[in-house]
Amino acid sequence: MEMTSYERVMMALEHREPDRIPFDLGAAAVTGINIRALRNLKKYLGIDSESHVQDEITQLAEFDPAMAALFKTDVGTAKPRPPIHAPLRKDPYRDGNYFRLTDEFGIGWQMPVTNGLYYDQYHHPLANAETIKDIERYPWPDPLAPERFADIEHQVSRVIDVEQKGCFVERMSSGMWEHAMWMTGYEKFFMDMLTNDLLIHALMEKILELKMKYWGRVLDIIGNRDVIISTADDLGTQESLLVSLDLYRSLIWPYHCRLFRFIKERARGKAYIFFHNDGSIMETLPLLIEAGVDILNPFQVNCRGMDTAKFKRGYGKDLTIWGGSCDSQTVLPKGAPQQVKDETRRRIEDLAPGGGFIFAPIHVIQGDVPPQNIIAWWETLNEYRGM
Repeated sequence: MEMTSYERVMMALEHREPDRIPFDLGAAAVTGINIRALRNLKKYLGIDSESHVQDEITQLAEFDPAMAALFKTDVGTAKPRPPIHAPLRKDPYRDGNYFRLTDEFGIGWQMPVTNGLYYDQYHHPLANAETIKDIERYPWPDPLAPERFADIEHQVSRVIDVEQKGCFVERMSSGMWEHAMWMTGYEKFFMDMLTNDLLIHALMEKILELKMKYWGRVLDIIGNRDVIISTADDLGTQESLLVSLDLYRSLIWPYHCRLFRFIKERARGKAYIFFHNDGSIMETLPLLIEAGVDILNPFQVNCRGMDTAKFKRGYGKDLTIWGGSCDSQTVLPKGAPQQVKDETRRRIEDLAPGGGFIFAPIHVIQGDVPPQNIIAWWETLNEYRGM
């Protein structure tokens, strides 16, 4: 008997092999598709329907229900709505050669008018913060703004009961560490980790407080549902960790432990911790497992040491890979369709046996990925799914 998508996802997360490999495209903000890539894909497939941006900063497209049905995805989304009262937020506007916006935290973002694929940061509101008081008096957004939660319960019910899919519940903002770095700027944050750790702790405590308030309300609304909880923090570069493992363990990891423990203790159903973590991060895996991570995303296969076969042997019983399906920096955008198929087969054969694998893109499919390669990637999955 064929499983429902919900059953398929839950079985894979319990490290048992389902009837076919679960597939996500577009349920998570980090497993979606750029608006330009989606429009090109629809044109290639002869689909005449409008596409819309759901996130201005990443230029992430809404992967509409018709596309999700066509591609037979197994995961749906429940996500917060933006708050009405956000004094620091500024909607997109053009400033010379850039489109610019300010998010609800006061971080400034810009994208080139010509050939821009997404927004990058240009303003860090706590760039001059030196004391704990600077953190305390900053006008932080309200994590309990009622608009965020207005239809979370309805969305979860629709995904699980009506669509019968695994339910991915989105966060209100990026990860704790990365958001802290965005507030001050990377250089200042790294210097303060060595010279002003009191400021680092104050900033991390504040962001942890916001996260706990948000997730506490969400989990109370969800009740006894089994869901996937979205968390994030990019710990690596292409070649190494952003900071030493010891520095991560002493200053950042304790906050991950506290947040994940809080979520699992507050949840009345099963809360699977999905942790988005780019880069060369293999050496962090024992700490992440200890902290309570269940799902690692995206497993960036082109980075140093990120060997899918080695991962499966060493950590495949402890962590589910959500992603890891094809090198998204070289092969997917620049390779021929046959190269995409060969790369995708390799990753499936490494990661799928025994469960613990959700097939998904490695981060957002960018605007320069040819539609032929997206189809080659998806068709390769279907060869293994028997579809």
